[in-house]
Amino acid sequence: MKKVGLFFGSFNPIHVGHLVIAEYMAEFTPLEQIWFVVSPCNPLKKKETLLNEKHRIRMVRLAIEYDTRFKASSIEFDLPRPSYTINTLSHLNEKYPKVDFSLIIGLDNLVTLHKWKNYEALLKNYKLYVYPRVHPVTIPAPLISHPSITLTNAPIVELSSTFIRKAISEGKNIKQMVPPQVGAYIKEMSFYKKPELTEEYPGKVS
Repeated sequence: MKKVGLFFGSFNPIHVGHLVIAEYMAEFTPLEQIWFVVSPCNPLKKKETLLNEKHRIRMVRLAIEYDTRFKASSIEFDLPRPSYTINTLSHLNEKYPKVDFSLIIGLDNLVTLHKWKNYEALLKNYKLYVYPRVHPVTIPAPLISHPSITLTNAPIVELSSTFIRKAISEGKNIKQMVPPQVGAYIKEMSFYKKPELTEEYPGKVS
């Protein structure tokens, strides 16, 4: 069975930090392919600053278009909302019965895993590959040696989509922070220049 790692996120926008993590997972773990699962709405996050999901997945596709190890997934766009990981996984298992899915999450998400819907089922049925974060956190003791959890040594990239959005709104240069195709698309669409930007931002979708 093909081993696929699911990298969930808003990707608002996708940036080089996301790609560094995906690169590590594809090269230093048993995962053969990484799917970027663009979330329409994270139940644990506010959505006021979310760009329309069609634009966000467009940027992901632009960022990875030349790398066959990576794939952009809009699977959650057509599922009931709010989106819960366990529901998405159940749908993916039905659609791709010959794929062995694992999760790629940040260390901060591991710490709050108990807040996820049916997190016990996640730990029982799926492997979790965890990448480190900048700020140290305390991992719950039961998770440190859990057989489903692999703590990786992926590079720590101190870069966030929030920082990039703020930089753009202030007129700063983010040329080296996002893939060239993504930077060009953001510039073409004039994204993130207005603080009041919402997920209903008007604009064409290529």
